[in-house]
Amino acid sequence: MSRALHAEWTKQRTVAGPAWLLLATIALTVALSVIVTLATTYASSAAAQDLPRLSLTGVYLGQAIVAILAVMTITDEYSSRMIQITLCAIPARPTMLAAKAAIVTALVLVAGTVAVLGCMLAGRLILPAGGFTAAHGYAPVSLGDGATLRAAFGSVLYLALIGLLSLGIGTAVRDSAVAIGLVLGLLYLFPIVAHLVGSQHLERHLEQIGPMTAGLAIQATTNLRALPIAPWAGLGVLAAWAAASLLAGGVLLKLRNA
Repeated sequence: MSRALHAEWTKQRTVAGPAWLLLATIALTVALSVIVTLATTYASSAAAQDLPRLSLTGVYLGQAIVAILAVMTITDEYSSRMIQITLCAIPARPTMLAAKAAIVTALVLVAGTVAVLGCMLAGRLILPAGGFTAAHGYAPVSLGDGATLRAAFGSVLYLALIGLLSLGIGTAVRDSAVAIGLVLGLLYLFPIVAHLVGSQHLERHLEQIGPMTAGLAIQATTNLRALPIAPWAGLGVLAAWAAASLLAGGVLLKLRNA
């Protein structure tokens, strides 16, 4: 396993693509959070705001870059036929996939931590200027608050799980465009379909099983009873999606020829 990990780490650090995608994850995640927090003011808010969740809005965009990074970790090897060399060096296919999963997870955890901290800092600095102050019943965004810390830590885990989900789909599909389309469809189209079903009961159930709608419940710090699923349970649903994806990808990887 150590040899497989070393090989995967060497690939990631000697190719420019992964580094740029990780930087894009950080930059775009923080940028969207900055834009949203600047655009949201106390005067324009029709209802009470969940400030930590508002500050973490950038994760909605950052997850797409993470998905692209994870998918291309495996599909680029198929498109270039480098997968044959990889499998000659590491004949144990589950070991190879596990090494890729470990490296992707480590990279996303680092980038996700930086991105989430940037989002939280943006919320802490910008939102009070928009009127979200103690005078209006809002405390500053702070990781010293248990619920806020859970939202931030959970968002980092969320991004890592999106990476694993995407890696599994990429392994199963082998084609970059198709795999990315499937992942983004699961993330962004699933909630739209849930909203269009016309039944609140069915919509709630679809939100409970959707990877994004369930997973991002981890960001909520207020009105938890109104959520379709509890924060940690929602992250558990996403973990189940990721595990199923990796299992399917691993089985197909073992059964098919390179």
